Amino acid sequence: MARSRYSLGGENRSVETDGPLLAPFGRSAVLAVDTVSVVADVLIGVAPRVARIALLVSVSVYLANVAVAFGLVEKIAGLSRLLTGPANLPDEVGTAILTTTASTTAGYSMLADLWESDYLDDRATLIAVVMNTFFGFAQHVFTYYIPVLIPILGLHVGVLYVSLRALIALAITLVGILAGALLLSERNVNQEVQLDPDALDEAEQTPKERLVAAWDRTWPTLRRLVPRLAVIYTLVTLLVEQYDLTAITGSADPLVAVVGLPAAAVPVIAVYTFDTTSGAATIAPLLGDVFTPRQAVATLLLGGIISFAVSTFKRSIPFQYGIWGPEFGTKVIVVNTALKIVFISVTVVALLAI
Repeated sequence: MARSRYSLGGENRSVETDGPLLAPFGRSAVLAVDTVSVVADVLIGVAPRVARIALLVSVSVYLANVAVAFGLVEKIAGLSRLLTGPANLPDEVGTAILTTTASTTAGYSMLADLWESDYLDDRATLIAVVMNTFFGFAQHVFTYYIPVLIPILGLHVGVLYVSLRALIALAITLVGILAGALLLSERNVNQEVQLDPDALDEAEQTPKERLVAAWDRTWPTLRRLVPRLAVIYTLVTLLVEQYDLTAITGSADPLVAVVGLPAAAVPVIAVYTFDTTSGAATIAPLLGDVFTPRQAVATLLLGGIISFAVSTFKRSIPFQYGIWGPEFGTKVIVVNTALKIVFISVTVVALLAI
């Protein structure tokens, strides 16, 4: 117990106090308040994104279950079998892959639902994810590449870049189909899993019963996915705010030197790493004077490789971990990233060798 002296009416008096002993606790309290404040700010910032993705996941998973309950999968099975047949995958996977063209979140959510229900094992699911690549790219052709990127880069460079990105995505999808043909069999698909949770015969089910049955199967998936999305997005956002990811772009220097691109490629790649549109706008004024069309496209493709390191932390980890969980989500990220790096690297070398 410490003593504190004070003066009152000319008399010196002293009282016992715990002040000095509470000082460390005071600092801890301030630190705790600051930490809570930071986390609260992150939660406020993350909440809209998590809510949007949670809504998309909810709607897409429910619609997928409705499609199964009403037999709609069979109506588009003919088209989806062009993909799934050679890869030894069921029609439901084809439906999920085709859905990716409209919404990446919806397509992945449908695949995750098949995996979570043990309808697909890990190998079949990874191959389905690889096959998804081209259709995920196709979604952005009409929403971003044609209306935004090609006008910035110009017709020649823009079309060349988008075409090569499309060929890379298509090549990865074909690798997935080939992998399915060689590595998958009936053992990788559990046909005994009841995709429609309602045990009633189809002839006895009313539309209302089918809708209710689809929701009964959707709710357990949402109960697992949505909290996981919130936690992962919050943790990753905190990590990104605490550490400077811009240092990663330093790896662009040796890459540019190896492939023989102009020195101006380094700042372009650095900008492209963090924002595709800004990167395109940075290189556009340099076309013709500093960069040939092939050098410009190669620079943007290299920027795509470097950006994987940043996008993995900012987008891939929160999205894939939220959909699949950390263990299987890591497998998805590694496979996707490795295939993209390999095919982009081969494309850059071939482009500059012509």
